[in-house]
Amino acid sequence: MGRDQPSSLTVLLRRLERLPGIGPKSALRIAQYLISQPQSEIEGLIEALVRVRQSLRLCRQCFNFADGELCWICQNSERDPTTICVVETPADLQAIETAGNYKGHYHCLHGVIVPIEGVGPDDLKINSLLDRVKGGRVNEVILALSPTPEGEATAHYIARLVRQEGVRVTQLAMGLPAGASLTYADQLTIARALEGRREL
Repeated sequence: MGRDQPSSLTVLLRRLERLPGIGPKSALRIAQYLISQPQSEIEGLIEALVRVRQSLRLCRQCFNFADGELCWICQNSERDPTTICVVETPADLQAIETAGNYKGHYHCLHGVIVPIEGVGPDDLKINSLLDRVKGGRVNEVILALSPTPEGEATAHYIARLVRQEGVRVTQLAMGLPAGASLTYADQLTIARALEGRREL
């Protein structure tokens, strides 16, 4: 489409391009798909977005997405509360869950330490993780952060603090490519990385 495309389409394309991983071509494909859908489908999508924005919150224990005070994992009495897997985002948590071989609890940091961008330890959910560790029920903390320089630095920072509480600290095995995001790793790679985790 050229420069003289309808202004309403231009606005939609700009909005779509603000989504992570969506460039101009992907935005155009999504826009064309949405435009071709019946009015009821568009209204259903809008309603779902509004509902999730209004009702979704962060679990008060692990900071995963939740409908209520606790997420479904923290509510599940069959999960092992003595093991906490630390991830950057709820998307990383979901990637590990999809792999299917981890039965413990989680803790979402909602980022990693990036000093150059002004993101320090106090901007993440690290203090609440330490509170959980100090509660006395945790035997192992698994650091499942992306193998980027920032992820590695954050892992070492957390490991030092957790070890001071006498708790075992492990890290995913290096089945993950350096610099890769855990969110996009395949299920087998994640499963093997968990099984082969090592002391940090």
